[in-house]
Amino acid sequence: MAAPSAPPPGSLPNPFQNPELRANPYPLYATLRASNPVFRVPLPFEGPGVVILSRHADVESMLRDGRVSVDRLRADVAQRFRAFLPPQFLGEAGPTRSMLMLDGADHTRVRGLVNKAFTPRRVAALEGRIRGIVDGLLDAVRSDGAMDLMHDLAEPLPAIVIAELLGVPAEDHRQFKQWAADLVNALGAGGPLARGPGFDAAFEALMGYLSGVIEERRASPREDLISGMIAAQQDRDALSDAELLANSFLLLIAGHETTTNLIGNGVVALLRNREQWERLRADRELLPNGIEELLRYDSPVQATVRVPTEDIPLGDEMLPTGALVVCLIGAANRDPEAYEEPDRLDVTRDRVQHLSFGFGQHFCLGAGLARLEARVVLDALLEHAPNLALTRDEVEYRPNPLLRGPSTLPVSF
Repeated sequence: MAAPSAPPPGSLPNPFQNPELRANPYPLYATLRASNPVFRVPLPFEGPGVVILSRHADVESMLRDGRVSVDRLRADVAQRFRAFLPPQFLGEAGPTRSMLMLDGADHTRVRGLVNKAFTPRRVAALEGRIRGIVDGLLDAVRSDGAMDLMHDLAEPLPAIVIAELLGVPAEDHRQFKQWAADLVNALGAGGPLARGPGFDAAFEALMGYLSGVIEERRASPREDLISGMIAAQQDRDALSDAELLANSFLLLIAGHETTTNLIGNGVVALLRNREQWERLRADRELLPNGIEELLRYDSPVQATVRVPTEDIPLGDEMLPTGALVVCLIGAANRDPEAYEEPDRLDVTRDRVQHLSFGFGQHFCLGAGLARLEARVVLDALLEHAPNLALTRDEVEYRPNPLLRGPSTLPVSF
């Protein structure tokens, strides 16, 4: 395909560079839903382009439709701007071989291997270990009377848990957490397709680190997920080397990034709606439902994308083959057609059918683990820090608008 007759992607407009919009994107979402729910992004070239969906029904429809692909590189806009994409995403050993970007039989094959580590029974068995980690992290700051909830609790907990599941040394969690943060923040700091400084170094460092762990497990297998994937690869050729590395990378990143943001966003929402905090404190049985409401109210994943493999009618609109369809999960979760008073936090809300973990065959593999970690954290805070409070009104959010969460969160006990 010919090179794009368009400005470099780093110079394309990115409204989420505005700190105020990063802090609260929901008024913009409401405007989109009301005025242009199937929004075609103006681009300086012909083609299927980019379409943004903001209604709950439309987003859910896309996520369950078998005529769409999760492979972003199949989109026309990705092909046009291929030269500007991170080269690490284009190689055979890159994240494109992870289950997140695989369709059909390939996705089923890879997901089936990993799913064994995330069954409800296996996840439930982790509760004692998770409580021990949370208690230790809180004990380390309790005498200070204050902490940065992100740095001291929301970031290390999920990183340690996923490290132990994968078979990555848990004492390295600060290092790979930093690499992951550098990757995520670099992808959100520039224009829609640009990557900021630090991305290349963090990517190479993290991939090199995981490659070393994989080689260690080949030589000395253990009872962990990486060893299990290696055994499957050797026994029945179930994974290629590229898929093994790509899915280890995905699990390490996704296994803590979204849970970190769920905890951070959830605490912010509860402390800004104090009556909801007090309701949970008075009745801890509400926690599971409350976590579903927190996921709906301020989703840690604000959007995902799909690419139609054929023209798909959507009401009076047509989504063309090859379009990059952005499904605004954050907007769908606040749709008044799906939820009564959607901008109100209510931990007793009935039937919270949010889309924060996706929908259909690509429903988040680690949803049960994320829910468990969030429940244990909130239970511990409600018990041991009942007077928890934000120490400043403004919350600073990370630069990547798709993975939404505070970058820092000072609180006092």
